[in-house]
Amino acid sequence: MVEVTATAEVTAVAEVIDRSDFLEDYIEQDEYRSQIASLNNEIRYLREKIRQKEHIDKFNAFDNPTEYKGFSGNYAKIQPLVESEGYELPLEPKYEERRSLKRFYSAGGWCIILQFALSTGMAWLLIGLIANLLKFMNPDANIFVLQQYMQSSSIFVSLNMLVYLVCNVLFAFIGMKWAGIKPRSVIATKNFSFRLAVQYCMTALFLWILSVYLSTGINDIFEQYGYSTVTDYSNVGKTTLGIVIMNIYTCIIAPITEELFFRGMLLKTFSKANQRFAIFATALFFGLAHGNIPQFLLAFTLGIMLAVITMKHSSIIPAIVVHMFINTFSSMFGYIGNANETIQQIAMILLLALAVLGLIMFLIFFGDNHIPSTTPKQATRGIYVAVSSFSLVTAFFIQLIYIVYLIFKKH
Repeated sequence: MVEVTATAEVTAVAEVIDRSDFLEDYIEQDEYRSQIASLNNEIRYLREKIRQKEHIDKFNAFDNPTEYKGFSGNYAKIQPLVESEGYELPLEPKYEERRSLKRFYSAGGWCIILQFALSTGMAWLLIGLIANLLKFMNPDANIFVLQQYMQSSSIFVSLNMLVYLVCNVLFAFIGMKWAGIKPRSVIATKNFSFRLAVQYCMTALFLWILSVYLSTGINDIFEQYGYSTVTDYSNVGKTTLGIVIMNIYTCIIAPITEELFFRGMLLKTFSKANQRFAIFATALFFGLAHGNIPQFLLAFTLGIMLAVITMKHSSIIPAIVVHMFINTFSSMFGYIGNANETIQQIAMILLLALAVLGLIMFLIFFGDNHIPSTTPKQATRGIYVAVSSFSLVTAFFIQLIYIVYLIFKKH
């Protein structure tokens, strides 16, 4: 009995030992399986990363992390090869890509030229027609006197409002159609709040104050040589109706229509390959469109800011809000010049306080926001392609020459 029991125990121990050896082998094999599975997962991940690298993101074709994502649109419309596996954009665009990109710059240039020509021509034509109509109705009246009457009444400001309303909207939509931009894409707003609206308006106010002092200094220099950079609007729209219409246009109509044209159509058209170029180009043309140096300084600096917030929020709504605020503030401050000395002193103290607040908001704004940088590939697709566009270069010189003409014709 004892021997049987001992043998049974030995047999049981041997079975346990055998099982433990098998278990150890199984555990080791299981660990290898886990390691192999982990390696397989890593290989799949790396293959996916390589695959992604082989395919260019057509909505960020230049892999620029500083640009506002999604604003520039689909670059495959300019260079279809970006959707091909393994394709890499060259440092300088080839003929087909360059031609496609130039088409967008040219579309913007022609819209600027036609908007300028039609608005200027229509204004002169309508003023001339109405002046001659008044002359026909009053044969004894002097044509110069009739023109002065039209300028001081509501007729002149009404015509200007109508002309620029039609031209800005018309060529904004023509440009969008030409560039394949959906109008609703410039309206839908992302992440815009009342707090940001206040910050943007105060930042713009600081830029307005800064531009006023700069333009005053520049005008003082010109006046030493008998010229003036300031456009005199003192005799325009002096009737009650004229003042009302002028304020409606300045504070409501102009901000909406100008933003639709410059930040809605032109900014998106110019930003296909280089957002930084688009920001400065649209700001430049926005400044030139105002026809004098003081307004150019404000419009150019403000135009940079408006372009940045348009790209950030992918909408012209924030820019319209800021534009309305600045135009309204500027109009109200202009009327203070006719008030008594006490009101003027209070206004200057208030303006100084607002300037300090605006400076703080300005620093916060450019701490939270940025002007996109430019990669080497984008640099060869920005101004270097744009200057080869006949319409864009012509648009620049037409408006520049017009400003010079307005300055020196007063001499």
